[in-house]
Amino acid sequence: MKRETFVFSQKKVDYLFDASFNEIENFFPKEKIIIITDDNLFKHHATRFEAYKVITIPHGEAHKQQATIDNIVQQLLAFEADKQSCIVGVGGGVVTDMAGYAASIFKRGTKLALAPTSILAMVDAAIGGKNGIDVGPYKNMVGTVHQPDVLLFDYSFLSTLPTEEWVNGFAEIVKHACIKDADLFDLLQQNTIEKFMADKAAIAALVERNVAIKTSVVLQDEFETGDRKLLNFGHTIGHAIENIYHLPHGHAVSIGMVAACNISEEINNFYSVDKEKIVKLLEQYRLPVKINIDTDKIWELLLMDKKRNAGNMNFILLNKIGDATIVPIGLIQLKQLVKESL
Repeated sequence: MKRETFVFSQKKVDYLFDASFNEIENFFPKEKIIIITDDNLFKHHATRFEAYKVITIPHGEAHKQQATIDNIVQQLLAFEADKQSCIVGVGGGVVTDMAGYAASIFKRGTKLALAPTSILAMVDAAIGGKNGIDVGPYKNMVGTVHQPDVLLFDYSFLSTLPTEEWVNGFAEIVKHACIKDADLFDLLQQNTIEKFMADKAAIAALVERNVAIKTSVVLQDEFETGDRKLLNFGHTIGHAIENIYHLPHGHAVSIGMVAACNISEEINNFYSVDKEKIVKLLEQYRLPVKINIDTDKIWELLLMDKKRNAGNMNFILLNKIGDATIVPIGLIQLKQLVKESL
């Protein structure tokens, strides 16, 4: 196990890499631990949770709603949880988002630990303290910033991760390469998803590299007033596509990144040859790069996006691979660009 500690605005967070899930008991008394997981993960790993109080929620983005949070709160009350209790979110991005949100609001804040079990959660969703729920079709419209006390990376959970969820998570890895790490982009070009799935040391190193990228961005801008917005590359259009067409998050973000590359080429002097490299890499990792789409429906959702500011929307574009920028685009111009980019 490797332990690193990072200092955020309100607390220190311990990152435990290549750790056993049972390490959580070195930080919190077992009787104070309440695990939140989903029914899918519980089915595969029930024996790991036998010694703990467990709240099981339905799996999937469709259940990332206030009703699920209300159910979690009722079960926390039934367990007589208090401010010394520790909520431990064990699962993918939906679970870590909801566990973080529940911990931030229950009794105005309880202790939180996260054990991400998917590639997407390990490299993105569980890191940085942002959490929340959807409101109808609108992604992450309600939430807080609530850093966990502990982030535990137990790579053995990946043994039961379906191949399609490996693919889903690699969209966020490609995103990090596009916005912050050209060398990572080269590394991905030289490998395949099959190689990472078969090589435990390689995937551990890849996860830790991506965790470092996202953590460094968050440390500089915890509350998303500046550079943290770069992490939204591909997500502005991607979130709209995800909710309308019910695509997996990574698939929608992949299509959103291609659209953002098209807009970057159109108004930010981004080279078409680099755009083609990104499209090819996404396809190499089995991610979709286009979809037949109703751009009017996409636009309706974009108008409700959190990144809208009066008559503009902050959009993440690329200067080159490994270098992204935040560009405010007027809504009239953006509407036309969105239609052309999709």
